[in-house]
Amino acid sequence: MGIIGKLIVNALAFYIVAYLVPGFEVVGYQPLLVAAVVWGVLSLFIRPLIMFFTLPLTFLTLGLFTFVINAGLLMLTARLVEGLSVESFTTALMAAVLLSIVNAFLNTLKKI
Repeated sequence: MGIIGKLIVNALAFYIVAYLVPGFEVVGYQPLLVAAVVWGVLSLFIRPLIMFFTLPLTFLTLGLFTFVINAGLLMLTARLVEGLSVESFTTALMAAVLLSIVNAFLNTLKKI
């Protein structure tokens, strides 16, 4: 899957999550695309470092701590992108779980 394909899938996933999760809002299409790019960059560079340092905790929680890491990165993305807002950490956690599910579903559809 190319970079443009991943960007489109992430943007569509953000759009769906913003529609389904109250307190998670994206205002307009430009912030949607910028959020997808920022999320991709953070997931590429910052997430592996955080995952490495929290590996014992992730192991103890059988991988569920990954959702907490994603929620934190989602809140960081909201701070960096004007037009994307996350109301609270609980909202970010729900959005992170749903974002993972939607992304997996959309990637499966893309392969078909």
